[in-house]
Amino acid sequence: MLFNQIVFGPIKSRRLGISLGINLLPANGKLCTFNCIYCECGYNADYEDKRIPTREEVRLALDAKLSDMKSKGECPDVITFSGNGEPTLHHDFAGIIDDTIILRNKYFPEAKISVLSNSTCIHKESVFKALCKVDNNILKLDAASQELVNLIDQPTGNVEVEKLVENLRKFNGNVIIQTIFLRGEHNGVKFDNTTDEHVNSWLEAIKKIQPKQIMIYAIDRATPEKNLEKITVDELKKIAQKARVWGFDVMVAG
Repeated sequence: MLFNQIVFGPIKSRRLGISLGINLLPANGKLCTFNCIYCECGYNADYEDKRIPTREEVRLALDAKLSDMKSKGECPDVITFSGNGEPTLHHDFAGIIDDTIILRNKYFPEAKISVLSNSTCIHKESVFKALCKVDNNILKLDAASQELVNLIDQPTGNVEVEKLVENLRKFNGNVIIQTIFLRGEHNGVKFDNTTDEHVNSWLEAIKKIQPKQIMIYAIDRATPEKNLEKITVDELKKIAQKARVWGFDVMVAG
């Protein structure tokens, strides 16, 4: 499932409501620092045209779409950076966020701006500062185990979970953590991040980060790895309750 436009939707999001999407990445393939076995965009692939839209192209496309929605009386709940991979990889990400805030304020000041990110670029000062400006910086932490992160998320570079957690702590609570829970098998290795052991280690990381909200969810669309199991809503609710005991606001999307 790839997005072939810079601005797409709006679509109904399980977690965010009526969401107008922005894709800062190539239209013909995924570009990401993770190669998640559950990603709806599939695996990272070799393709010839890796062109990404310019900051001005993004601004013009968003301006046109918001103007059209305004004229039709269509109001988005949120403007969401997601698309074909990791949005913070765009070299003008910070500037694009500034442009988006201006356009949001012009057309739909009540709409939120969200970024769905895998957290791998938050060590960059420009990315960190940009994420601090948006309403919902929604950052991934699928497990606190290095082994599980390597298996489920398959980083394309060196991603150390301990450093990632430390970088997430720097938001001082102004962050939303998103975690997918699933079980299955990949390359002959069975895994399950819903076990007490893994949930407890994940929760210890959450306590360090102290996010303003946690979003936990299950598989919803087709995945590149076929040997995956969709976790039930009841299982998600049990995990959510473990976090709520510690005072965390948890959203469950089954």
